[in-house]
Amino acid sequence: MGLFNDRTQRDGKTGVPVWFMRQAGRYHSHYQNIKKNSDFMTMCKTPALANEITHGPIDDFKFDAAILFSDLLFPLEQMGMGLVYNPGPILDKRINTLDDLKQLELKASAREFYNFQKEACTLLRSSLDKSKTLLGFVGAPFTLYSYAVEGSHAGNLTSSKLGLYDGRFHGFLEKLIPELVENMCIQAEGGADAMCLFDTAVGELHFNDFKKYIIPALKSVTKAFRERHPDKKVIYYSKLTHMEYLREIQDDNIDVLGIDWRMNLSNALSELGNDYYIQGNFDPSWLHLPWEHVESNLNEMWQGLQDKNLPLDKWICGLGHGVLQHTPESNVRNAVEYIHNNFLY
Repeated sequence: MGLFNDRTQRDGKTGVPVWFMRQAGRYHSHYQNIKKNSDFMTMCKTPALANEITHGPIDDFKFDAAILFSDLLFPLEQMGMGLVYNPGPILDKRINTLDDLKQLELKASAREFYNFQKEACTLLRSSLDKSKTLLGFVGAPFTLYSYAVEGSHAGNLTSSKLGLYDGRFHGFLEKLIPELVENMCIQAEGGADAMCLFDTAVGELHFNDFKKYIIPALKSVTKAFRERHPDKKVIYYSKLTHMEYLREIQDDNIDVLGIDWRMNLSNALSELGNDYYIQGNFDPSWLHLPWEHVESNLNEMWQGLQDKNLPLDKWICGLGHGVLQHTPESNVRNAVEYIHNNFLY
């Protein structure tokens, strides 16, 4: 699909594709109009609504990929931790001790529980233009674990970090990973072309803990998924990590590394572009600027990649994280148009 193969051609040049995390969300009037008559959980779990919401930014802003409208915390609900949104996520249970792991009981089989995502993906794959890549997504192991321990991933995550050493992380993963892999496979069976693993909490960890605990867990997930779906792509995004972290991953089952705005894009493409696609990394806050400043920053981004012999065919343009609430829709529309018209190699 367009992110990986058959990129858009114009005047003998190839265009850089673009999609944004959270491109279907609170900033978009299309989403807000649907939300007037529905709550978040219902929108996620009603395939027709998830399909409609996912289509909004594709139809309006012309992104090159659609990302399933859903939430990464559903595996915690499936594991019996309770989940409501008021308006943000609230869990009934926390993993504060090893004994708390005994409370985790599956609500249903993964195939039954995640069927709403499969149905939404099926609707999307049949209704999207074939040039559009369909992305499914799940939370990466550490981010789901940190939510299970802390109830969020705000603050210093001390309890989550201690749990790497006291057995809670290992015990939690024994229960999580089989379900997480099934969740990914179910979305893939529905028609997702690629699966995103979002790790928004992992950058809080010391490099040694990332290397010792996180990479093996990540590899166990990507290996199990790739064995069952060798034709699907895998995208891993980690927030707040540095080049040292990404360099250490060395996972042949990951196709794309997402980077945030703190990372030097040229360096990432130069060093990692032979092994991975690189996704990112415009600062989402910049989309709140007057358009002339957004345009200038996009231009500087593009000029900074010129004449460096970089593998631009391995770059997917995007934000360093998700679209922020109250982002002007006009800036999103203009940014995608500007990228399509000017990021040509």
